[in-house]
Amino acid sequence: MRITQTQFYKKLLGRIGEKSAGKYLRKKGYKIIEKNYTTKIGEVDLIALYGDLLVFIEVKTRSSMAYGNPGDAVDYHKQRKYVLLAKEYLMVKKEYREKPVRFDVVEILNGEINHIESAFFADDVC
Repeated sequence: MRITQTQFYKKLLGRIGEKSAGKYLRKKGYKIIEKNYTTKIGEVDLIALYGDLLVFIEVKTRSSMAYGNPGDAVDYHKQRKYVLLAKEYLMVKKEYREKPVRFDVVEILNGEINHIESAFFADDVC
């Protein structure tokens, strides 16, 4: 199956954004432990340790505001998916079960980074 030029550009832009976000977060003291963690449910862009926290990070990269702020794309459906992914991750990675969990979003718009800590909450993560 061939991908279109638009699909290729979007995928490339996303990967560039994830790389930039990882570099930015490492400078802030985050230790990236997973990149593009994938299961049947979906994919987590980045998983990091920050102090005692286990942080699940969605990276949204846009080249314009044509579709709104990048973080606006992290809707209820995407948030629920991240909660399920976090639960699954904690079942597999037992060493992190006791850590508090946080969900962040990193928006990248025209190269400018906006890190939204605690972008959404989930009381039901074990």
